[in-house]
Amino acid sequence: MLSRVIRRALAGAVVAIVVAGCSHSHNKNAAKTTTASKPKGPPPPTISFVSRPDLKPPPLKILTPAHGTSPGYIFFAPKMKVLQAGPEIVDDKGQVVWFHPLDTHGVSDFRVQQLNGKPVLTWWRGQAPMGVGSGYYAVYDDTYKQIKQVRAGNGLTGDIHEFQITPKNTALFTVYHQMPVDLTKAHGPKKGRIFDGIVQERDIASGKVLFEWHSYPAVGLNESYAPPPKASAKKPAPWDYFHINSIAEEPNGNFLISARNTHTLYELSRSTHKIMWRLGGKKSDFKMGPGTNFEWQHDARRQPDGTITLFDNGAAPPIEKFTRILRLRVNTAAKTATLVKAYRHPAHLLAPFEGNAQFLPNGHLFVGWGAVPYYTEFDALGGVLLDARFGKLRGRITGPNQDADSYRVYRFVWHGHPTDTPAVAVRGNKVFVSWNGATEVAKWRLVADGHPGQTIAKTAFETALPLPAAAKEVAVVALDSKGATLGRSKTISP
Repeated sequence: MLSRVIRRALAGAVVAIVVAGCSHSHNKNAAKTTTASKPKGPPPPTISFVSRPDLKPPPLKILTPAHGTSPGYIFFAPKMKVLQAGPEIVDDKGQVVWFHPLDTHGVSDFRVQQLNGKPVLTWWRGQAPMGVGSGYYAVYDDTYKQIKQVRAGNGLTGDIHEFQITPKNTALFTVYHQMPVDLTKAHGPKKGRIFDGIVQERDIASGKVLFEWHSYPAVGLNESYAPPPKASAKKPAPWDYFHINSIAEEPNGNFLISARNTHTLYELSRSTHKIMWRLGGKKSDFKMGPGTNFEWQHDARRQPDGTITLFDNGAAPPIEKFTRILRLRVNTAAKTATLVKAYRHPAHLLAPFEGNAQFLPNGHLFVGWGAVPYYTEFDALGGVLLDARFGKLRGRITGPNQDADSYRVYRFVWHGHPTDTPAVAVRGNKVFVSWNGATEVAKWRLVADGHPGQTIAKTAFETALPLPAAAKEVAVVALDSKGATLGRSKTISP
């Protein structure tokens, strides 16, 4: 099984992975390759388009065809072993809707959010050696134009793991900050360093920092499951003892945060900046019921019914046989945690890092499997409604970073209105047309020598129309479902 293959591959790299957490890479050399440049070795597989030869997204294979899925498109940001990394939107058939290749491989957490009552696209950009991000958050409107860059305040830089726009138009995000700490009590070096995990909230319009909390010393080093650097190390790497990877604003205004390397969720008071309770880990305030344990987890969220959900990696190093998505009932009065439901992939995928679990309004669950390049939609009972793999598509995953991955994968309704014109090209006896990001195109109409010609339904990112034998000039018109013109390509000579 795939899970056993991954566990065997991880066995020799446990320490590196634990230090890296949900990293884009697991050592310094790999970090330089995977976050700032194209991967070395044979070029990864790509999809190619005649009308847009500049776009080379990774291939995608549908394993379980979509049936009964939720409305909307799928949003992910392929990186690692890809020729081009960047935010990408695809439909249920795996067809590209929009792809935006970036000049670096530093991209994470691509999704739809609301800013000032309007839908926007957001993602993180920057560098992430050892899985710790240093960058900013990009905000794009429905025309695919950048309208904002959000950066951390107080001299800090934004991390890869979380960027959430609140209903008050503030931004919640994670920050990692190196600081010197004597680690002798943890059997580490006296002149050691740690990564302090920081929660920051900033007003997007004014830039004012509204809230800031630091994991150290609020959370002790002895809560960590990640091994510290060796005391004898001459140049010890910073100890990522906490590894914050999600922040969720609670209905009461407090914050629910997840720390991977302490195996703990924390309820953090907005008003006092104090930890109100710990769920899981070495100092849990709750009696953990059967099946409620979690390790190296991601993406903790409070659901409308009051339950808490999370992506339980259970790996790096492997503790579980497969990754689970957990829904927990947490009674803060009785201090008990009970399992409501657990979900797993039919192939028992074991994700060593990254990953998310998006519970949709209709009761479905959409999962991005992080380091394992899959995404899946489940119905409320756990039945698979859609399953897909991207990247190499063939062969087993033999260890971390052996393929493409995406930190998270989501489903959202989206209407994109690009301001450029459709791209058109001729090859042989066909005219190829596409319009990157245009979601309302239903048909393409050929115009040859100024006269309307054949109309063909749009079924994929790129459509091919027959080229009239005697045509001297051609263009293509984009039509919506009612036949109205949305845009027109430039006119070219075959």
